[in-house]
Amino acid sequence: MSDPKETVLDAVRAYHEVSAPAREFVPGTTEIWPSGAVLEVEDRVALVEAALDMRIAAGRSQRKFESAFARRLKRRKAHLTNSGSSANLLAVSALTSPHLEDRRLKPGDEIITVAAGFPTTVNPILQNGLVPVFVDVDLTTYNATADKVAAAIGPKTRAIIIAHALGNPFEVTAIAQLAEEHDLFLIEDNCDAVGSLYDGQLTGTFGDMTTVSFYPAHHLTMGEGGCVLTSNLALARIVESLRDWGRDCWCEPGENDKCLKRFKYQMGTLPAGYDHKYIFSHVGYNLKATDIQAALGLTQLAKLDDFIDARKRNWRRLREGLDGVPGLLLPEATPRSDPSWFGFVITVDPEAPFGRAELVSHLEDRKIGTRRLFAGNLTRHPAYIDQPHRVVGDLTNSDIITEHTFWIGVYPALTDEMLDYVTASIKEFVAARG
Repeated sequence: MSDPKETVLDAVRAYHEVSAPAREFVPGTTEIWPSGAVLEVEDRVALVEAALDMRIAAGRSQRKFESAFARRLKRRKAHLTNSGSSANLLAVSALTSPHLEDRRLKPGDEIITVAAGFPTTVNPILQNGLVPVFVDVDLTTYNATADKVAAAIGPKTRAIIIAHALGNPFEVTAIAQLAEEHDLFLIEDNCDAVGSLYDGQLTGTFGDMTTVSFYPAHHLTMGEGGCVLTSNLALARIVESLRDWGRDCWCEPGENDKCLKRFKYQMGTLPAGYDHKYIFSHVGYNLKATDIQAALGLTQLAKLDDFIDARKRNWRRLREGLDGVPGLLLPEATPRSDPSWFGFVITVDPEAPFGRAELVSHLEDRKIGTRRLFAGNLTRHPAYIDQPHRVVGDLTNSDIITEHTFWIGVYPALTDEMLDYVTASIKEFVAARG
């Protein structure tokens, strides 16, 4: 008698073959997305199998993914979350834990970050009553430099949180050294840069904590999802508590007395022996992911090296194809880095005989998707104008990015034919306005 589960999964495999046929690329008709997930038959099977097993909450797939991902990124602990945004919230919130004693961040303390970025790197600073200190970025790497970060360190500075821009590492060796010298925490927002190297070392391994996103645009996807990684076991324990309602217990939901001390604690003003599963040591959240998401993450993780190679290859093809095109400022890898690229960023020279909006319109008319470099200068957005913050130096390049910068895709589903069409479309536009 056949296994009913295998019968269903065989049907899923057959369904995948007919539901996701290869399509011919038709220039100007087929949409070229700037980002997207690459989902194959094993991904579909993993999702259905987890659903068949009714693994609807966090469970064994979550734990298996956390262990495998921590090994892959060379960190001791990984905690899966429901989004990359939540990962950043947990990482920053962990720095405010009373368990850190004298190193605990308190309202009014400052965290250095960049103005040209995505809001979820900055929002947790404000949400914890802390003060963002904004610095400008370089206009070829789109990252802050160590010199700019050093100039921003003041008497209230307690931490640094910076994203590796579009997969391109910032000068993380020097910035990590600054953090050590000044007793600052360093959080690497690695959401766009899984697999990037700086000085031959994986980004995400220099700081106290690192965050990752599994939104479909990113290197790996779970649909939604994120992760906080660290090799500091004290910080890992705080992150886990904050993620899991703020509870003090570390036993998994559904486990009973795995620690053999469930009824042997006395904490706060609770009576001795109060059930440790219901003792709370942080004002926390519920930011866990589900096993269904983690099941997809495991199949995606097996393809990470191929995804990284494709992103690098696609970025190089665009860079070589557009080299020397007048009026465009093309990106450069940060010296000493080997990026795992998220996108290909272009700044239209302010002196060019055409503007960013015209070029973007030309590309979008040809079904070539574009995106802005996220928020541009965050300090110019209505959400942040009246929020407490400090700016060190000018934000000239962040303003240029706001007016003149966009990016196009390099994700693994893009073909050479698509990328060459993108290159030809840009060259044709520029030539017509020369």
